[in-house]
Amino acid sequence: MTDKALENCYREHLEEDIVFCLSERRKIPFEQAMSLYYHSKLADRIHKGEYGIQYLDHSVLTDILEQELEENQ
Repeated sequence: MTDKALENCYREHLEEDIVFCLSERRKIPFEQAMSLYYHSKLADRIHKGEYGIQYLDHSVLTDILEQELEENQ
C-alpha cells in the first residue's frame, strides 16, 4: 500500500468516526450528520490536510465541527 493510499484510508475512517460521533451527540440520523459534515469548512480543511488537522482525534474534530455549526446558525 502506498503512502497516499494509506493516508486516504486513514482519512476515510476518520471522517466516518466524525460523522458517527456527530450523529450520536446530536441524536440525528447518520445521513443528516454526513450532510452536515461534508458541507462544512472542517471537511475541506481535513481533505486539504491544513496544519495537520487530520491527525487530531475524531472527538476533538467533532467538537470543532459542532462549534462551526453553532456559529453558522
